[in-house]
Amino acid sequence: MYDFCINGGGMVGAALALGLAKQQYRVAIIEPHLPKGFDETSKPDLRVSAISDASVSLLTSLGAWEYIQAMRVKPYTGLSVWDDPAHRTDFTAQSIDVPQLGFFVENRLLQLGCHQALKAFDNVTWFTGCKVTNIKLCNSSVSDSVNSSVDSDASRNLAATLSLDNGETIHAKWLIGADGAASQVRQVANIGVSGWQYSQQAMGITIEMTNPVDAITWQEFTPDGPKAFLPMFDNYASLVWYDSPDELKRLSTLNDAQLKQAIVDAFPSELLKNGNDFTVIDKATFPLTRAHASRYVIDGVILVGDAAHTINPLAGQGVNLGFRDVETLLTVTAEGIDLTSLEFKKRLITNYEKPRQRDNGLMMSAMDGFYGLFSNDIGPIKWLRNQLLSVAQQFEPAKREVLKYAIGMREWKF
Repeated sequence: MYDFCINGGGMVGAALALGLAKQQYRVAIIEPHLPKGFDETSKPDLRVSAISDASVSLLTSLGAWEYIQAMRVKPYTGLSVWDDPAHRTDFTAQSIDVPQLGFFVENRLLQLGCHQALKAFDNVTWFTGCKVTNIKLCNSSVSDSVNSSVDSDASRNLAATLSLDNGETIHAKWLIGADGAASQVRQVANIGVSGWQYSQQAMGITIEMTNPVDAITWQEFTPDGPKAFLPMFDNYASLVWYDSPDELKRLSTLNDAQLKQAIVDAFPSELLKNGNDFTVIDKATFPLTRAHASRYVIDGVILVGDAAHTINPLAGQGVNLGFRDVETLLTVTAEGIDLTSLEFKKRLITNYEKPRQRDNGLMMSAMDGFYGLFSNDIGPIKWLRNQLLSVAQQFEPAKREVLKYAIGMREWKF
């Protein structure tokens, strides 16, 4: 019998497993597809995240950051945002007396770092290369099994039973859904989701530049959507191109040389400053979705990360919100309350579900408002945003406070 079974050993699920293992709980992790190992000679992955210093602090406390940092990370010290280059706001680490604003890290390396740290714990059991075929939640009438009857009182402590396609069975007091936006755990628990798919999509493009890239990330807003630059290790960088599905479908058909020319035509001159040039390495298109679970906690089930919420990736807050989920949840499990007690469930709802639902919802709304303000060409709104950027550039105290919120040094308050 496990205390917690985590369905999903990705970045958030593995970080949570680390925290629970350090708290001496018995943990099972189900991960069908383990990431390939690190090869320092390999080119970067397409999927990369902007990791805030707050997330780095969590990963450091869990013992994972040393492994991640030993692979490859790119600290960034500057962040620039503009619509018209004449109305631009530049944020710097120096302005708030920190060495960097955060790090750009490949998602796979974040996952590998957590997996490496987990090797130190003998109270963690991995179930890999297999899939969940059935989940039975015994403390409620919810089940994806044909037999959805509630077990007898003698089994009330058994919150979840999972059957795997390799014939193994897992019993756990709590089942944690860390299995992404299409969460199997959330669906089995009949937890509703509100949200929508945005009209735009995004293309991620990995490029190799002729010179090492500056430690500065920038984003230009256009009526068709933002164009973003994310620095990576050595001479590599990641571009994010927001546009209509039809336009991105067209771009996906281009060969690398044609796509490079399209990038040069569409992206700001900032990309090629100081005589820099680049080669397209890889590309992929992905939809933009907002989704928010109606509950994060029910009998025997906890949702974290993308299983609970997905957000417009405009400011790179997705995985940072997931790590905040982990940090908050671990404060509840650290209290040492009997996991089968009603008091533990109450604490989960009061001290995890409610604050995280509120904060995640506020961040979603803030990103939507920001996106709506900057991604249109309506005259009065364009004038307003340019004035806001100009004022922000000149008003250092306000700019410093905004920056602290953006990198996780302050909690969002609305």
